[in-house]
Amino acid sequence: MRYAIGVDIGGTNIKCVAVDDDGAVRVQRCEPTGDEAGDWARIVPELVASIEADFGAAAEVGVASPGLAARDGRTIAWMQGRMAGVQGFDWSMHLARARPVPVLNDAHAALLGEAWLGAAIGARDVVMLTLGTGIGGAALVNGRLLRGTQGRAGHVGHITVDADGARDIVGMPGSLEDAMGDCTLAARSGGRFTTTAQLVAAYRDGDPDATSVWLRSIRRLAVAIASLVNVLDPELIVLGGGISGAADALFDPLAAQLDDIEWRPLGRPARIVPAVLGPYAGALGAARHALFPVTE
Repeated sequence: MRYAIGVDIGGTNIKCVAVDDDGAVRVQRCEPTGDEAGDWARIVPELVASIEADFGAAAEVGVASPGLAARDGRTIAWMQGRMAGVQGFDWSMHLARARPVPVLNDAHAALLGEAWLGAAIGARDVVMLTLGTGIGGAALVNGRLLRGTQGRAGHVGHITVDADGARDIVGMPGSLEDAMGDCTLAARSGGRFTTTAQLVAAYRDGDPDATSVWLRSIRRLAVAIASLVNVLDPELIVLGGGISGAADALFDPLAAQLDDIEWRPLGRPARIVPAVLGPYAGALGAARHALFPVTE
């Protein structure tokens, strides 16, 4: 049976999987991204070569990366910040593959992974939010990945939940990312917490300050989700990323907030579920996209 290699390039780790076209996962591997600029360009070919040494030549290789994927699917067209080097980087040439190596935004790939093998199997209208240091996202509409004209579709972290709030890294006022992401937690908590795991532990212990910070963030997350429901009317909302590991401390108060604000004309709330593929969702989605390309 033919198999594909999926690679997900993150700022901290590079995840790599080998998966058959029926979804059977042969192996998962992970390597630190490295501290030097461009370390990822060296590590990825090494990971691909190590897998092919064990399983023979892969039929396809796909890559997931931060940034906006180009329309031709060969490169990342826009990426600024720590991994700016991925912008314009041609993976087909770098990996010297006979067939093109398709490139996807990492959150888009994570949703494809969850739709193929995870929490969204069988669903055709899905919104996914990845809650972590920042807030990412993606959407399936009638079974098709929503990418938009410039690849910006799904960047739910940059929707506004406070029109009078400070501007975020892309210039949006009062964004969901700034309201919920670990990137602003120290500022939001007066320096008491630097990770949501610390915040949630204090919330579970009944700390009033932690409770105030956490529930304020969840209120803004609920506003964002309810707004997305009004625009896209999904059958399913998948929450992934490290913050989703808060489990009932996240899902229970979020459900209560949505009970208060979500428009439910037929009495049916949007179904919210945790992602199940963990850190390898993006790599699995990249492999799926290589095996079964997403068409426009």
